[in-house]
Amino acid sequence: MNVLAFDIETVPDVDGGRKLLSLGAELSDSDVAEAMFAKRREKTGNDFIATHLQRVVAISAVYRNSHKDQFSVWTIGKEDSSESDIVQNFFDGIDKHTPTLVTWNGSGFDLPVLHYRALIHGVQASRYWELGEDDTNFRWNNYIGRFHLRHTDLMDVLAGYNNRAFAPLDEIAVLLGLPGKMGMSGAHVWSQYKAGEIKAIRDYCETDALNTYLVYLHWQAMRGQLDAAGLKAEQEVVRSALRDGEPHLKAFLEAWENGSVD
Repeated sequence: MNVLAFDIETVPDVDGGRKLLSLGAELSDSDVAEAMFAKRREKTGNDFIATHLQRVVAISAVYRNSHKDQFSVWTIGKEDSSESDIVQNFFDGIDKHTPTLVTWNGSGFDLPVLHYRALIHGVQASRYWELGEDDTNFRWNNYIGRFHLRHTDLMDVLAGYNNRAFAPLDEIAVLLGLPGKMGMSGAHVWSQYKAGEIKAIRDYCETDALNTYLVYLHWQAMRGQLDAAGLKAEQEVVRSALRDGEPHLKAFLEAWENGSVD
């Protein structure tokens, strides 16, 4: 198992909004964002900003390499890292380790956002975009193909690739006895970002990556890749790491153990 389960957190790209809406520099970032929300509501009926106008503020990941007995939970870069550095470091990790990417709605949101931000910042990601031209192993199983497992979008797979059957990560996690959102959601990220609470955003993003990875373990058991003993062993790897983790990870563990139905 060589897996990278990840999640991203984003805010409105106010610089892009200024360009596309022809807004002056005299407007604050908050005012520009409100104009972007209003434009989006006018167009779609909701204010969820389009993927190409989302700016990445955090990418958190759970990495598990069972062959090397490695497990880690972290957020890429530092609180003051630039978006371009965060995105480049993410793709550099793929170049180095070629993991199976695991997401919840990664095909619909996380990866398209990262594609656009990489394009805008001139980020190189040759391994990620490999489609078999240089490595034939990627011809029938690559990161881009919807029905390939090199990127496993759990929401898409579990719904049978039927968007009418899509389910929220939070609800599936809770049904499995996992903590879920723990009092925060992506809807709070913009307000927390404006308040300078970057660490809180990063901590929240890590818990979403953990929920995603733990759902992935259940899916691996369902498809016969882990037996009951293997599932418990992999869950214990996670628990052991969280016991020595930062306060938000210990809180995740406590919530998991209190609600666990494993």
